[in-house]
Amino acid sequence: MWRGADPGRGVTRTLGMKLLLKILLLPSALLATVAACSPLASVNAVSPDHGYSVEKDIAFGPEDRQSLDVYRPDSPRPDAPVVMFFYGGSWKRGDKDGYRFVGQSLAARGYTVVIPDYRLYPEVRFPAFVEDGAAAVGWASRNLSEAENGIVLIGHSAGAHTAALLALDGSYLRAQAVPPDQLAGMIGLAGPYAFDPRPYRSYRKIFAPATPPETSQPMTHARGDGPPLLLLHGDDDNLVKSMHSQALQERVAGLGGEARYVEFEEVDHFEILVALSDTLDYLAPVLPEIEAFLEARQGVAESS
Repeated sequence: MWRGADPGRGVTRTLGMKLLLKILLLPSALLATVAACSPLASVNAVSPDHGYSVEKDIAFGPEDRQSLDVYRPDSPRPDAPVVMFFYGGSWKRGDKDGYRFVGQSLAARGYTVVIPDYRLYPEVRFPAFVEDGAAAVGWASRNLSEAENGIVLIGHSAGAHTAALLALDGSYLRAQAVPPDQLAGMIGLAGPYAFDPRPYRSYRKIFAPATPPETSQPMTHARGDGPPLLLLHGDDDNLVKSMHSQALQERVAGLGGEARYVEFEEVDHFEILVALSDTLDYLAPVLPEIEAFLEARQGVAESS
């Protein structure tokens, strides 16, 4: 399988000059806050802090990183599915506390949002982080009444890789006794769905247990009877090429499944993520695409 690009090199280390220039459009009172913070912390700092309440550090397993936060909307939508967000970080880094802006923006739109942590390399290797994602979905299925309306997975970068595996390879959710029809959809932001780790020394170690190696690639598990997919990508993404999302959409659609691909002009790997913030939504129309997809999922689980 073709490589694409390194799926996450430096994503959270720098905002990039293009994004910095766009952030200059923010009111001057916010610019000092941005300058004083790390990239994700700066996005949280300039994002709204209303429209939700949050319950933090709920255990879904016995390990330290097997915990999640639940963002509950002040004004819930009727019949709305639960949204679960998996962050990226090359399967080596990441923390749910960096993604308050995601929880806020979706909860303020009426959705219950779950953001889990998961174990990372070198503590674990594939498929442990995917199994942690499945365990988080299992927890939501058993403990959130809103999950009766279905669960929609959203992931960015490496998190989109996990979300896609959960949506397409049914073995992970079956192991958690999640009903097959409870997964109402999957939204991927800049996911490396056909990533071949073998040419990269550090990634070879992470995915070494995959036998055969293709089992770690969501593309391998594409099927026509899976949940609907919305695959979003920027055409200026030099970390994970847009051909990953295009190819998965074509494969699933060719098998008779429901999959939509949307490409944003002049949007890179980090901008597609931070456009989830209500303050930075001018970077790309990511939120309108997600909201339309979620609205189409309302009541689907109950009627199926």
